[in-house]
Amino acid sequence: MKRHDGSTEPMMEREWNDSQPIYRQLRDRVVAMILDGALKEGDPLPSVRTVAAEYRINPLTVLKGYQELVDEQLVETRRGRGMFINAGARALLLKGERQRFLAEEWPRIHATIQRLGLSADELLNPLRPNRRR
Repeated sequence: MKRHDGSTEPMMEREWNDSQPIYRQLRDRVVAMILDGALKEGDPLPSVRTVAAEYRINPLTVLKGYQELVDEQLVETRRGRGMFINAGARALLLKGERQRFLAEEWPRIHATIQRLGLSADELLNPLRPNRRR
């Protein structure tokens, strides 16, 4: 997408899936862009109209996804100027994503590691031949 100053904005994936609401997928894509560094503190989000037109979704859907980001204090609205990534958004996201990973995903991964009897060496050096006998 083009910004008003002629520079380009990072692109989001165009496809949506049926596993969760589109507004939630939009929120998750913006979060991923912040975590990946594609969107940095102070960067503007594309306007609701731009995203709605570009991705052929309802403007209210975009607004709902953006509102989740505002509610999570990742984005701020500047009246008459748009929405911008808050200072500290990436750090806040990293903290939350780490906690979520450890609480929700790690127990399942750890159980699989235990079940397969994998050693720390095998996990840290997966391409080396197995040295067990």
